[in-house]
Amino acid sequence: MRQDSSNPVVEADIRRYFNESVMPTQQETMGQIVVEILRAGGNLNRKALCTKLLRRLELASGSEQEKHLQELIGMLFGRGE
Repeated sequence: MRQDSSNPVVEADIRRYFNESVMPTQQETMGQIVVEILRAGGNLNRKALCTKLLRRLELASGSEQEKHLQELIGMLFGRGE
């Protein structure tokens, strides 16, 4: 017979794991942006990439996401860290 006993520590760890947002890699973010531009029939160039990155930066939901996007903008103009 199986007993259903809960372990509050394990449950909290599991809850925290699934609630944490996972930041995509720089390659994944740029890939998503490239796909958006191409699907919209736009030209793929630095201006289009920069415009999309700036729009995402305006809509960023936190400082970690802002930093991620600022790094990508810096890379786009050769100012990588």
